[in-house]
Amino acid sequence: MNTDKKEEKKKEENKDEVDDGKEKKPKPVDEADIDLLKRYGRGPYSEKIKAIEDEVKAYTKTINKLCGIRESDTGLALPTNWVIEQDRQALGEDCLYVGRLTKIIDPNTDHSKYIIHIRQMAKYVVDLDKDLSPTDVEEGMRIGVEKKKLKIALPLPPKIDPTVSLMTVEEKPDVSYDDIGGYTEQLEKLREVLELPLLNPQIFVQLGIDPPKGVLLYGPPGTGKTLTARAVANRADACFIRISGCELVQKYIGEGARLVRELFTMARTKKACIIFFDEIDSIGGVRTDDPEFGDTEVQRTMLEIITQLDGFDSRGNIKVLMATNRPDVLDPALIRPGRVDRKIEYSLPDLEGRVQIFRIHAKSMAMDKDVRFELLARLCHNTTGADIRSVCIEAGMFAIRARRKTINEKDLLDSVEKVIKGYSKFSSTKKYMIFN
Repeated sequence: MNTDKKEEKKKEENKDEVDDGKEKKPKPVDEADIDLLKRYGRGPYSEKIKAIEDEVKAYTKTINKLCGIRESDTGLALPTNWVIEQDRQALGEDCLYVGRLTKIIDPNTDHSKYIIHIRQMAKYVVDLDKDLSPTDVEEGMRIGVEKKKLKIALPLPPKIDPTVSLMTVEEKPDVSYDDIGGYTEQLEKLREVLELPLLNPQIFVQLGIDPPKGVLLYGPPGTGKTLTARAVANRADACFIRISGCELVQKYIGEGARLVRELFTMARTKKACIIFFDEIDSIGGVRTDDPEFGDTEVQRTMLEIITQLDGFDSRGNIKVLMATNRPDVLDPALIRPGRVDRKIEYSLPDLEGRVQIFRIHAKSMAMDKDVRFELLARLCHNTTGADIRSVCIEAGMFAIRARRKTINEKDLLDSVEKVIKGYSKFSSTKKYMIFN
């Protein structure tokens, strides 16, 4: 009997546990609980951001739909062609038209008027802005014009091509006149033409003469013409612009002449300027009617240089320096007096000049003290400064191969044998002598 009662109690307890398990099922979540879960961890601007994102998606969908139609029908460009910042500037009030002041009506009066020309629009007669003075503007200058009132709001600097601006040598080269050997007379002539008019212009005013405009440096390759120009840039307290003649040879008609005009326009804005045309024979050759031997675009560029050298406008303190290896091919109109007043020849250095060049290179090299530079100079007959520099470098290579820290006379003699005699068939000096 007792066992039967115990079994019944166990069955009842198991039944109660099953009933309790059914009652412990989770309750369904109501709307208040759902709102609480949605707001949990959400920022104060989440709903506004969500609304804006939905609006952007709707606009994007509409735009993509319209982009399927021809652009001419809707006037809508593809999203890849959008320039949002440019559109903001165009819609802004601070944006200005760029125009040119062509004429001033009744100048120096209280009722002056200004004729401006805005490209691709029209010509207008306008007034000055209240913040500008009549002395701030002049005929022919670029100006900024207000969009709504069409008043001259801002004088603008001349438009200069970025490629022209990059031709300016801002840093002074580390070359001085002491680094050039064997050309004392040539350097003295060059300093008279370039430095004296820039540093002491009153001397020419007292005598009533105009200083020379241009200088032509000619001679064999490697004699130091470009090196001299670098020394001039270091010595003269002036803006130095270096341009190669090949850079002025452009593909399209009129581009080379435009670069020359902008080059001289930028030079006029400087207090003093020296323009160095390297390899002038590439654009200054003799003009010919034969199309096989002459390029009309190159001739236009040369004629623009001639026009600028003639000085229709006052060139101020602008000096022109040219260098070439072939003076025989230059056009006579380019190098006539009045345009190029001085022709300085850089011939092959003599014995004393070659000794001086050897000593200049020896200053920066680890050489023995008993080196006979006069002997080396006699062995280097009819050589240029570039050849002597190559001899010194090759002597250093012989010392490196022998694992020595200094260069002796034997290294220099071996290098003379290798460079001067071994490479004689590649010598540019002989070719220059044949041409001339």
